[in-house]
Amino acid sequence: MRAQLARVDAVLVQAFIAAALSFAHLHDIASAAGQDGWKAWAYPISVDLLLVAAWRRLRTGDAKASGWCWFVIALTASLGANVATAGLLDLGDVPAWLRILVAGWPAVAFLGGTLLAHSAPKAVVAVEVVEDQEDKPESAPELPAQLAVEAPPNRPAVPVPAALIDHARKVAADHHTRTGTPMDVSTLRARLGVPAPMAEAIAAHLTPTGS
Repeated sequence: MRAQLARVDAVLVQAFIAAALSFAHLHDIASAAGQDGWKAWAYPISVDLLLVAAWRRLRTGDAKASGWCWFVIALTASLGANVATAGLLDLGDVPAWLRILVAGWPAVAFLGGTLLAHSAPKAVVAVEVVEDQEDKPESAPELPAQLAVEAPPNRPAVPVPAALIDHARKVAADHHTRTGTPMDVSTLRARLGVPAPMAEAIAAHLTPTGS
């Protein structure tokens, strides 16, 4: 346990030293490029925040290509400041291209941070889940269709509703008025659209009435 704590403490101390040196080097480069006062201190914070955002994207596993791209950009800015302050660059006479890079860094960092923080993969998954849930209820109306098909064979053939008998009487009377002949069972079945056993039962109810 103590060995693990000692190893963790050593890593934290090493990370703190590296962060402090990189922070100071970025500040010196920004200050030498004409960004004085609080602006020089804002540059190292911007670089470190972009590094953290890119590292978090790499840890989540989503859009790793974008995470690696911005991680390399932020790491290049940090390492470039460390190397430039090692005596390879005259901080008293900074070249124009470095001033342009330093002046344009805030826009680049804002773009990278926005793309890393506001990504769409999770939103797309949520939309797909909602669409799947909306598609499921469409299959529910199949049950009433099956019941409507199966219901007629299950109805008893002999019992006939009184309203249907009254309607059959009107149909039979109209047929007799137009043709002068009684309506047979097949014609009654076709006019009413009922099964043959029910048509015969209706005809049985109509026969005493017509006689």
